[in-house]
Amino acid sequence: MASVSTYSLKGKAGSKVKLPQQFETPYRPDIIKRAVLSLQSKKRQPHGVDELAGKRNTAQSWQTGHGRSRVPRVKGSGTLAANKAAFAPGTVGGRVAHPSEARKVIIERINKKENRLAIRSAIAATADQRIIGYRGHKVGSVPEIPLVVDDKIETLQTTKEVRDVVMSLGLEDDLFRAIQGRGIRAGKGKMRGRRKKTPKSFLIVVGKDQGIRKAARNLPGVDVAVVHGLNAELLAPGTHAGRLVVWSKSAIEKLEQEALFM
Repeated sequence: MASVSTYSLKGKAGSKVKLPQQFETPYRPDIIKRAVLSLQSKKRQPHGVDELAGKRNTAQSWQTGHGRSRVPRVKGSGTLAANKAAFAPGTVGGRVAHPSEARKVIIERINKKENRLAIRSAIAATADQRIIGYRGHKVGSVPEIPLVVDDKIETLQTTKEVRDVVMSLGLEDDLFRAIQGRGIRAGKGKMRGRRKKTPKSFLIVVGKDQGIRKAARNLPGVDVAVVHGLNAELLAPGTHAGRLVVWSKSAIEKLEQEALFM
């Protein structure tokens, strides 16, 4: 297995670390796409009216012979003209006549082993500079691909500290690409709470979150993930593999020791 250098937060190369076997997985864009679409489909399940909406009552029709209309009436609400009608679509508090239904399940399921293969393949793609460049990331100033950094990156507490590390590791070009790429979304989405869109920049993968997630969340396009929480969409946003990833040393060790996603 190949080995890469571990870089300090100042950008200086240190000891070597062997890459786990996940980085040797063959590139399978078809499986990666399936896994990402499966995750995205779970966010788009259509909404419908509750099946019991307007039916949580004791309303029952009196039938004929009472000189009253045959709408369902709540039991115990009296026998006067003011007694409460319910349940029927034409009554106050009654059910909706033709409610929207969410019977169609649009979730695309994927086999467990297939999903794990997709994650391994997406991990391997993060070590291929050609695929990373094809995805649009700016890696000209990055010292090495994949980029492994000292565990001190997990303990950063402020955005300024993270920004200084970004400058030291040569990631500023890709971050600037995300900043410049922000813009107004086309279409109706701009009226529905998602007015702007931001390109994805690099992903920081750590063994344990000790403050880095909050410190980096204000950088446009930058995501932080614990190695146990990796999925296909984080590694291949929009189904396109080859995301620029910054690995902490402990994240690489956990991939190797626990054989995650194998």
